[in-house]
Amino acid sequence: MSRQGGKTFPPTIGGVLEEKPLRADARRNRAKVLAAAEAVFAAKGMNAPTEEVAKAAGVGVGTLFRHFPTKEALLEAVLQEHLRRFAAEATRWAGADDPGSAFFAFLKEWVEMAATKNAYTDALAAAGTRAPEAAGVRDEVVGALRTVLTRAQDAGTVRSDVGVTELIALMVGTSRGAEHLGGDPALRRRMLEIVVDGLRPSPR
Repeated sequence: MSRQGGKTFPPTIGGVLEEKPLRADARRNRAKVLAAAEAVFAAKGMNAPTEEVAKAAGVGVGTLFRHFPTKEALLEAVLQEHLRRFAAEATRWAGADDPGSAFFAFLKEWVEMAATKNAYTDALAAAGTRAPEAAGVRDEVVGALRTVLTRAQDAGTVRSDVGVTELIALMVGTSRGAEHLGGDPALRRRMLEIVVDGLRPSPR
């Protein structure tokens, strides 16, 4: 804290307020709330009440709202955590030993991730809130995708005329298409198989 003219001010860095680090117990509570929210929203949809999230996390509603003042703030935080995990997984696939298997496994995870992202984005839009941009995460995922794609093409398991831009558009369309299939996992798998077949090199 600093004092000026008899008044106390919080510490700053370059004129910007410095955020106080969370205590260990507060970090644990925040992590529990995020994990519980993801599970509750996955099981019961985005309209599930925050009270149910607090109960699943084993914390009071007051504790939940200290970390996330609104339900929209909670949705945004869960979405960002989901995207960060996917980015880390994408990086892992980029260094896998089998480029072909890694590429197609990555696409499967991308479709699942995108379907989840769409659900959160749509819920935020319905509440009049725009989903936050995660530029760092996006750049990390696109970079990993470029690496995975190039390695698979070099290994001859993916057609050489496909670029990252086309692949991203294809994955976005596939994830939205999966939503129209409802909860039938067999149909979603079949749709992804068709996409995968189109990405393989044509037999000579």
